[in-house]
Amino acid sequence: MKPIRLLTGVLTVSFWTLMSRVLGFVRDVLIANFIGPGPVMDAFVAAFRLPNMFRRFFAEGAFNAAFVPMFSKRLEAGEDAEGFAGLAFGGLGFVLLILTALAMIFMPALVWATAEGFAGDERFGLAVEFGRIAFPYILFISLAALLSGALNAAGRFAAAAAAPVLLNVLLVSAMTAAALTTGAVAQALVWTIPIGGVAQLVLVWIAADRAGLRIRPSRPRWTPEIARLVRIAIPAALAGGVMQVNLLVGQLVASNYDNAVSWLYAADRLYQLPLGAVGIAVGIVLLPDLSRRLKAADDTGAREALSRATEISLALTVPAAVALVIVPLPLVSVLFERGAFGSDDSAATALAAAIYGVGLPAFVLQKILQPLYFAREDTRSPFRYAVFGMIVNAVAAVGLSVLIGWAAAAVGTTLAGWAMVGLLARGARPMGEVARFDDRLKRRIWRIIAAAALMGVVLWMLVLPLAPFFALAGLRWIALLVLVGAGLVSYFGAGHLLGAFRMHEFREALRR
Repeated sequence: MKPIRLLTGVLTVSFWTLMSRVLGFVRDVLIANFIGPGPVMDAFVAAFRLPNMFRRFFAEGAFNAAFVPMFSKRLEAGEDAEGFAGLAFGGLGFVLLILTALAMIFMPALVWATAEGFAGDERFGLAVEFGRIAFPYILFISLAALLSGALNAAGRFAAAAAAPVLLNVLLVSAMTAAALTTGAVAQALVWTIPIGGVAQLVLVWIAADRAGLRIRPSRPRWTPEIARLVRIAIPAALAGGVMQVNLLVGQLVASNYDNAVSWLYAADRLYQLPLGAVGIAVGIVLLPDLSRRLKAADDTGAREALSRATEISLALTVPAAVALVIVPLPLVSVLFERGAFGSDDSAATALAAAIYGVGLPAFVLQKILQPLYFAREDTRSPFRYAVFGMIVNAVAAVGLSVLIGWAAAAVGTTLAGWAMVGLLARGARPMGEVARFDDRLKRRIWRIIAAAALMGVVLWMLVLPLAPFFALAGLRWIALLVLVGAGLVSYFGAGHLLGAFRMHEFREALRR
């Protein structure tokens, strides 16, 4: 077996994901500036969430959870992995064509089901219009996700990770051009979404060919392989559906409060930056690696991969979580507060970002623990845990909304995240030593937490003297850079002194 280079793969995916999220920030800053919190932005968020919801349901969630382990094991054993992928491509495309047609017809019902608070005002009609334009994105991005999964299984991570960068480049360009010419920014933004999906599909298709993976869609056929794929995918699809229900519960709660959908969207973009650059990146690389190691009966290597993936993830996300909790307002105000996005919007978004920050380590740990199940083609257990998480989220979001209003949606998401981690960790115990963290990680996790806590103290001490500079448009970026720089120096300095990590270990891992 030729092992996947874990750290190299994670850094590759992290780099491109970070670039995508940075451009995503630029995109969201432009949306906040050109459109601003209000009916049009609320309608866009609700409409864009529909194809993204189904994308996670069909592609990144259910389908890849089943497809990547099966493709990886066939690739490892030399069992016509490309033919299997072609069958899956044809079947997925057929299902998505039907889904897209139905969604276009019943878009008003979809909007009502996902944002019933829009009913009776202008947001409803706009969301239906935007939804019909944006929804075909699900077809192209899901097929792109299948090809991306095949590339990842082969240890080729760059093209699949870079594809979202292309989408954001197109969205930023379209909004900028519209603002400088016609002024129809929202329309340009929505129409570019399906175009971006086509561009992403073309990119990974070419990359797969260059990697020697000639995957071509086959006529949909019900074969034993596809039957097994569907049996594994259905629980994962249901689990993905539960996760989307969590998002919809939050949106339903927020849709009853003016601008709350926009505030939660902006906060979501903020915490998704470290989640995507670290947690999702690690999960993407870890799943095919674990699948191939289990096929080769390399239990020692699988445990090492799991422990190092967790160590890398916590070392990078725990400090990010502390920063979101300690200094959310400076981050939000510098990144978003301009144009139609005012100081009140910044304060509300900062509150949501701090709540999400508490849940960030849990969201990342989910991405690490789930591959333990998916690599064994077990999607039923994560589904059961997701149902429990959905109940926790719904009870918290709906129940607490009476007391704390729209912020209950963020609280529910965070509580559900930690509940899921507890269940995933407990459920992995019967898997044996493969699912146990090694002694090195057990020693270092507390040192990582201590280093992050020291960084939090430094940020807390600096934010007050820097506050006057954050109020000045010409100096706010400099103040933010000083704050971020102080946080990085204090964290990595404390981490090195406490033994939370050693830089030479990263260099050695990259050379292996």
